[in-house]
Amino acid sequence: MKIFFKIAGLMCASILLLLVGCNRIARSWYLSSYDRDISSSTKAIDTAHDTTHRAEAYARRGNAYSEKARYSRAFKLISADEYDRLFGLAVKDHDQAIALDPSAEAYYTRGVTYYDRAALDAVVDGRLMGSEADRKAWFAPATADFKKAIERDGRLYLAWDRLGLIHETTGELDQAINDYSQEMALNPLGRARLADAYCTRGSSYQKDKHDAAVADYEKSIDTGATADGCSCDPYNPLLALYTHGGRYDQAWGVIYKARKSGKWIAPESLEKLKKESGRSN
Repeated sequence: MKIFFKIAGLMCASILLLLVGCNRIARSWYLSSYDRDISSSTKAIDTAHDTTHRAEAYARRGNAYSEKARYSRAFKLISADEYDRLFGLAVKDHDQAIALDPSAEAYYTRGVTYYDRAALDAVVDGRLMGSEADRKAWFAPATADFKKAIERDGRLYLAWDRLGLIHETTGELDQAINDYSQEMALNPLGRARLADAYCTRGSSYQKDKHDAAVADYEKSIDTGATADGCSCDPYNPLLALYTHGGRYDQAWGVIYKARKSGKWIAPESLEKLKKESGRSN
């Protein structure tokens, strides 16, 4: 038996070392891909025959610098100084791209670089760090660039999407709902974002603005809330509000909608509704 456990232990250790080795190989491959992009973009800058293509090459190289910096920092492969240096090179290239061709795409691409830095600096080990003012300061140039992109092309739905994400992250839910509404008119992705934003705003009203919370939860459900574990769930809190307020017909309406959509309802909430309403369905 001891020999078995010893062999099992050695096998586990070997698998662990293999996984560590695979991770290192994968990281090395990702970093080398960014270096290849930087090299090919540099050649494209030098050989471009017109301003438009040179601007596109600068934007691609800026994106490669940004992605390399973000990936390396996320896995703690570089120092803070090296991260700042790579980020500086990225912004410098994006600035050059915009100077050559101030298109919607050029502003959007630089905005993504600012956004990625803001998001990475705001979240450490899965936790939101820093003050709201700090996060807004980081997101400010990204917001400005996405707005510039939209001014030049109002159908650039990805810019609306990033604006919505910024406003949602900084707690500006009214603006986020407007952004996602604009996006939804252009791309189906906006529907899920909008439903989640309504639900999140409803949650913020839950304690002292019951009517506002109810309205937002209803809008979330009507818009197509997924409530899949990765997004905000409007069904259960709306059911609780209706039950608590003695609005049993509406509460059962939530149950019917949840069942029809295959959404989960907490058993204890359903039992409470049955008991208080004197109904079983």
